[in-house]
Amino acid sequence: MQNEKYNKPIAYWLLFGAFMVLTMVVIGGITRLTHSGLSIVTWQPIKGVLPPMNEVEWQQAFEAYKKIPEYKKVHHYFTLNEYKQIFFWEYLHRMLGRSLGLIFLIPFLFFYFKGRIQNKKLLKRLFLIFLLGGIQGFAGWYMVKSGLVENTSVDHIRLALHMSLALVILTTILWTVFTLLIPGNKTTNSRFTHNFLKVFIFLIIVQIIYGGLTAGLKAGHIFPTYPKMGENWIPDISKTVFKEESWLSLIDFAPSVQFIHRWLGFLLFIVFLCVAFRLKKQKFSLLNKAIALSVFLIIIQYLLGISVIIYKVPINIAVLHQVTAFLLFISLLLVLYLSKKRI
Repeated sequence: MQNEKYNKPIAYWLLFGAFMVLTMVVIGGITRLTHSGLSIVTWQPIKGVLPPMNEVEWQQAFEAYKKIPEYKKVHHYFTLNEYKQIFFWEYLHRMLGRSLGLIFLIPFLFFYFKGRIQNKKLLKRLFLIFLLGGIQGFAGWYMVKSGLVENTSVDHIRLALHMSLALVILTTILWTVFTLLIPGNKTTNSRFTHNFLKVFIFLIIVQIIYGGLTAGLKAGHIFPTYPKMGENWIPDISKTVFKEESWLSLIDFAPSVQFIHRWLGFLLFIVFLCVAFRLKKQKFSLLNKAIALSVFLIIIQYLLGISVIIYKVPINIAVLHQVTAFLLFISLLLVLYLSKKRI
């Protein structure tokens, strides 16, 4: 992509950035599952760097929290100490976001002014990463804002959007890393292999989005049985609501969203295991390792998904389920890159 002696330092910088994005996803999941996401009711990119520094400031932050519906309807029994506990996770999440901006900005300026970014295509990708990071920051506040006026939680569509943007950022970063570290050797993969992977990754993205919708609607808490949902394969209430709301119920109605999320996951699990054996016939050893990793992760992810349902969304398993989804996506992205017909 550019002078090879500059590739590795830039790639390692971006890999660290990708790791930080993944850390943000983990902390974001904990923030959501501990109901901490609405604990900071203001958006102050500069002033908000410092937490409350004394008892007066803590009380002011707590009083502001008391004005929103979540406190009045859900956390009305909270003491100041309990408020501090949920404040911690949201504050940590926001601080990681700010740190991530500096992690990208400072090395970028160093590489740029040292003349180590010599390829215009790479420069455009780096600018795109900055742009996406800024958009993600605004999307995070747009999501939080939806839970401050009438609702006791954030809007599930905005939550899924926030999660989807994290996927887009990871994809942009990691695809850039692949081009810097992995040479463009010839491969002998069939058109079927590459096209299958494109479709499969698209469906994985849909599944992750539905994971966001499931989380936002708290749909994982209903029907804690597997494989049936209660006593039925398809909840009767979903059929009724679909007749009334049509296609909108597929993203707005909790039982329907859980139904799609659980059975799309099953379909992806079975299909990938079947096709993975064909993919492993390729002679490119790094590709074989990436496929083996993907198989391992999709098995773990499927078992975690079942565990989340039957154990009624425990925080530790739910966070593992979310981060494994992103790790699976990353491994499949690598498989897709390695399977390209490239010269």
